[in-house]
Amino acid sequence: MIGIIDYGMGNLHSVEKALVKLNAQTLIIQKPAQLAELSALVLPGVGAFDPAMQRLSEGGWVLPLQQWVEQQKPLLGICLGLQLLFESSDEGCLPGLQLLAGKVAPLPLIPGEPIPHMGWAPLELTASNSLFVPGSTPDWMYFVHSYAAIPVDPSCITAYAPYGTSKVVASVGRGALQATQFHPEKSGNAGLLMLRRWLQTLP
Repeated sequence: MIGIIDYGMGNLHSVEKALVKLNAQTLIIQKPAQLAELSALVLPGVGAFDPAMQRLSEGGWVLPLQQWVEQQKPLLGICLGLQLLFESSDEGCLPGLQLLAGKVAPLPLIPGEPIPHMGWAPLELTASNSLFVPGSTPDWMYFVHSYAAIPVDPSCITAYAPYGTSKVVASVGRGALQATQFHPEKSGNAGLLMLRRWLQTLP
């Protein structure tokens, strides 16, 4: 059973619909007490960093999520759910979940590039992991974001996406902890294939 965390700031139903389409058993959860029923978690997110962390804190999620990851149980973060894994964000002042070292910063100001970064972009893979197939044709994924992660340890970066003359972190991963800045549930067949590969790694 895969739990989709409902803390009031996630794109829950699109994520649930995509996973159900892949024949996964899902459960939208509102309380950490429900974790005992689950084998994997999805942390979605749409909105700003501080309100999200405030809701996670008020819901009693911070310590249970940290313990979940420490126990090497599968967690997939999506969009804001990726950013919340880090220590802090320039978007606010509250600490993040501190599951990965680093911070979240505004997208660089590049002439001709709008903020937020919205639309389709190809992935530039950096390492083999449970979400992507090395050496394959670049997958195009759908992005909507104004901030991007800057990990302390670049070895956790599993893909970049181009952004004008620069590039931004598109996904990160370390063991059972995986996350994407893009929205796989809005990325058509490419997103579904990525979610299928994630599902195939679950216990």
